[in-house]
Amino acid sequence: MNNINEMILEAQNYIESKLKEKPEIGLILGSGLGVLGDRAEKRNIIDYVGIPNFPISTVEGHMGRFVFGEISGRKVAIMQGRFHFYEGYGMKEVVFPIWVMRSLGIKKLIVTNASGGVNINFSPGDLMLITDHINFMGTNPLIGPNIYSMGVRFPDMSNAYSSRMKDLIIKISNELNIPIKLGVYASMTGPAYETPAEIKMLRILGADAVGMSTVPEVIAANHAGMEVVGISCITNMAAGVLDKPLSHEEVIKTAEEVKDKFLRLLVEIIKYF
Repeated sequence: MNNINEMILEAQNYIESKLKEKPEIGLILGSGLGVLGDRAEKRNIIDYVGIPNFPISTVEGHMGRFVFGEISGRKVAIMQGRFHFYEGYGMKEVVFPIWVMRSLGIKKLIVTNASGGVNINFSPGDLMLITDHINFMGTNPLIGPNIYSMGVRFPDMSNAYSSRMKDLIIKISNELNIPIKLGVYASMTGPAYETPAEIKMLRILGADAVGMSTVPEVIAANHAGMEVVGISCITNMAAGVLDKPLSHEEVIKTAEEVKDKFLRLLVEIIKYF
């Protein structure tokens, strides 16, 4: 994997040439949630287009840039926009930013997403702390020669989402009076939304929310020895739950409506992560 290691190093060197301080925490912000990057102090913006070997984000609601700065006194690297398998990128391109963040010294990662509610007790606007995931994407970013500079050939996924942080995040949400659900996130490739039959299957198999991202990033982060927190914003109920069609516009609209409570929660989590 000399080639991929060289690609990671090129991206790392470019980013480090633009930074004065190394970030501690990485964040990946989902559709409509990128506004957190605008609230960082001492901001240093690096567009993806300038980073060697980086893909380009093509989805509405994803700005396509890194924001380096400080939130709650912690040095952060915020991805305003991620890369999806459905955009036509290979899995290694989807998770390339994870490897670059790890090479920058980041050992903690917060992933967020906009997702559909599979659990019928959920409602649009709910926040869900991801406790585990189900990979329905039919592939894995670690397929192929192992990148030993990142991790072992067969990484353990039994604590893919930080159990250490779970009780603390529940405590923080209670103190802020921001209710938070706990649940399992299922990922499918998209870009078409799931059918009612697929949602019924996911519910039977134990999923509480479904989306088209996050899982590849979390697999790569665990392989690289990063501690991960994942939070979903339930922006719509999945197909078959309500008698209405699904749209990306609804996703962006709901994310906009809940962004204030979502951001207040994230700011506190960053403080203690």
